[in-house]
Amino acid sequence: MTGIEGIVPILLTPFNDDMSIDHVSLEREVAATLAAGVHGIGIAIGSEIFKLTTSERCALLRAVSEQVDGKVPLIMNTSAPGTAPAVQLAVEAREAGATRLMIWPPDFFACGADSVINHLRQISDAAELPIVLQDVPQAPISPTLALRIAEAVPLVDTIKVETQPTVAQLAAMSDAVGERLSILGGAGGGTIVDEFRRGARGTMPFASQAREFMQIWNCLNAGDVEQAASIVESRILPVSRLGFQSADLFYHVHKALLKQRGVFDTAVVRSPTSLPDSVTVEEIERLVARCH
Repeated sequence: MTGIEGIVPILLTPFNDDMSIDHVSLEREVAATLAAGVHGIGIAIGSEIFKLTTSERCALLRAVSEQVDGKVPLIMNTSAPGTAPAVQLAVEAREAGATRLMIWPPDFFACGADSVINHLRQISDAAELPIVLQDVPQAPISPTLALRIAEAVPLVDTIKVETQPTVAQLAAMSDAVGERLSILGGAGGGTIVDEFRRGARGTMPFASQAREFMQIWNCLNAGDVEQAASIVESRILPVSRLGFQSADLFYHVHKALLKQRGVFDTAVVRSPTSLPDSVTVEEIERLVARCH
């Protein structure tokens, strides 16, 4: 198995007050994430890529690629509901510096396994980059389908499990494809300890907590499950509980953490977004102060 393993944080995209990308803050974020000792970096939905123009996506990826400079794998999510745009996004990502792709199956209309495999095969043939499958609620991938994809598309070597209940789904995935695919957790990383015990070989949290997740990962690999669980309960779950309370609140929470640490100049979330009410703003401020 040659898939990706370890802690692979997803970058958050910093914006200026005028909603343009803040490349100075982005550079600080990448530097801080690399300094944490991570095993890879991702640009995905947690990066608000669906709010970026095509040119912005390429510029963002190119800037991150130049700074990473091959130190760790750089994963770009190029999912799209149609095969043609997905192929185009994948090729553009490769040209802009991505070393891996992350893709979930087409989700606009339900299609059978053969169509999903054909979709992925065309992307793989065009981009010629390793692929991380993304098993998400809007486009779930069963263990049976994951195994079929792994057999049919050799460049697929990893799967990120995010359908609910994630721990049970990951355990079933590990039993079915653990010898063929590297299995990562997702959904903020709050169940990393439970997933690790069931065969997960890493997770993809937000970059705002890269340091904490590296501490957890080091504890798990040293056999200190109790200390890993303690860090999750004291540092990760409070953030997750607030961030996943509603809509896209997690963007506001994690950007507030990065601003408090001096990484981001603003905690601006690009439109569309659900702005937190006054009570939630106070809760974010208290949480950020405790996480210092």
